[in-house]
Amino acid sequence: MRVLVLCTHNSARSQMAEGWLRHHAREEGLEAEIHSAGTEATRVKPEAIQVMREVGIDISAHTSKTLHDLPDPWEFELVLTVCDEANEACPAYPARTTRLHVSFPDPSGQDLERWREVRDAIGATSRALVHALAGGRTPTETDLGAAAKGASA
Repeated sequence: MRVLVLCTHNSARSQMAEGWLRHHAREEGLEAEIHSAGTEATRVKPEAIQVMREVGIDISAHTSKTLHDLPDPWEFELVLTVCDEANEACPAYPARTTRLHVSFPDPSGQDLERWREVRDAIGATSRALVHALAGGRTPTETDLGAAAKGASA
């Protein structure tokens, strides 16, 4: 299974989701190749690295990249967009690709507490996604959105 997380700059939300998805896939024993990319590349934000480190996930070696920097960029079984701009700009994928969208607020320019809230919502969503995939089903956007909201409650 190949999974892509797509955001605008691949600097925070998609990077955190990539880290969480890899973490949860290992926990669930799900064999998955997980990537993240942006509609444009910048850099991974230090706040993303810091808040992920707080939960034991190291994304410090991650780099910001675009779809064209990935191996076989059109061969993903699942594409998850995590911001509205990326959802609108997401290219058309073959019919066999499932596209899901859950929008998370951009924590850039906010305090670390806001970064943690977004991290935790992405973590809960990632856990729900991996759990469903490991069980042989694809969750709905409603399922994933409920997981995100549950983390912030």
